[in-house]
Amino acid sequence: MVKKERLDKVLANMGYGSRKDVKKFIKDGKVKVNNSIICDNEFKVNPYEDKIFFGDEEVLYREHIYLMMNKPQGLVSSTDDPRTRTVIDLLEEEYLIYKPFPVGRLDKDTEGLLMISNDGKLAHELLSPKKGVNKKYYVEVDGYVEDKYIEVFKEGVTLEDGYKTLPADLEIINGNIVSKVYLTIQEGKFHQVKRMFESIGMKVLFLKRISMGPLVLDQSLEPGTYRELTETEISLLKEL
Repeated sequence: MVKKERLDKVLANMGYGSRKDVKKFIKDGKVKVNNSIICDNEFKVNPYEDKIFFGDEEVLYREHIYLMMNKPQGLVSSTDDPRTRTVIDLLEEEYLIYKPFPVGRLDKDTEGLLMISNDGKLAHELLSPKKGVNKKYYVEVDGYVEDKYIEVFKEGVTLEDGYKTLPADLEIINGNIVSKVYLTIQEGKFHQVKRMFESIGMKVLFLKRISMGPLVLDQSLEPGTYRELTETEISLLKEL
């Protein structure tokens, strides 16, 4: 059963103004619910079933948004940064009213799959170490990645600060002067993928996240573009 919400709260949450502004709009008779003008701020509605109009515009309510972005290099994964642009700066105004945030982070020079949402509960589930959600990366490495490292990574590697990572799955696409590999980890320590390769004396040249749990980067998304998740994708994430 959907809990009924105050009309002024619903409209404020949808970006129609501050709570104070919205109360004035309601008092001035600018809001209709089910074809009736409502002048009571505390009037309660079911935002998913009641037909709410602000002026001539129907209010299409939703509580959460879920976006998939192909993060480009050069942007930080945060909601605000005084020194540089963030991934949130790429979003259109229609999404900003929901106060979205990056679910997890990618380094400034890392690109690929980044989920952006305002669903704190789902974000916690995806990022909790206890859930063990896989994060898969495509990595180009300066150095010859040999088959022996598959077992090394599977056992967990010790980083420069003494921390031993959880087991990771290393798949070698092409071992060469510059090696191309896939690496799947379940953690998200600071610069973890780079530090894991540094532990075997190699430097990461290029890093791109291609999946997170059941969510796989849409190959049609150019760097810096995004789309809403499908209902199927959202359901798969919530099943975790």
